[in-house]
Amino acid sequence: MLESLITSKTRLRILVKFFMNVATNGYLRGLAEELNESTNAIRKELNNLMDAGFLEKETSKNKIIYKANIKHPLFAIIQKIVRHHIGIEAMVEMILQRMGDVEKVVIIGDYANGNDSGTIQVILVGQNLHASYIDKLGAKIENEIKRKVEFFLMSDYDDDKGLVIYENHKPTV
Repeated sequence: MLESLITSKTRLRILVKFFMNVATNGYLRGLAEELNESTNAIRKELNNLMDAGFLEKETSKNKIIYKANIKHPLFAIIQKIVRHHIGIEAMVEMILQRMGDVEKVVIIGDYANGNDSGTIQVILVGQNLHASYIDKLGAKIENEIKRKVEFFLMSDYDDDKGLVIYENHKPTV
């Protein structure tokens, strides 16, 4: 869907890279290798996004490091569009509607690093989560978002690795 609006596949992949997880950054050669594109194609898109103010850069050890400009007035909207494009919004909605007792949803792996690899790894944290039901739900989610989804069920997860996309803050009594 977003491919019809943003016709440059390279630009779309760079937007996913930087707006999926704001902690993600990259440099020209690293992005070229990761996205399997020429440095010229990456440079062109980075420059276009910089000129529009969507990315910012800093120099570190003779490398120019790029990252999302979180101060841009459209930052939150672009991030929401990117997450909708990937299917994160729909996935969380389906999980919460049908699972009820989910305390936290964490994206790990490639998508936490902004790489649109086709397989989204998700940790579901909560008590009494039913694996068989989640398997069925996973198939429905995959059909909806057109990406493979792998769920990992845990009763607790305090690791700082991954991208927390939902957290239910229960009030302490």
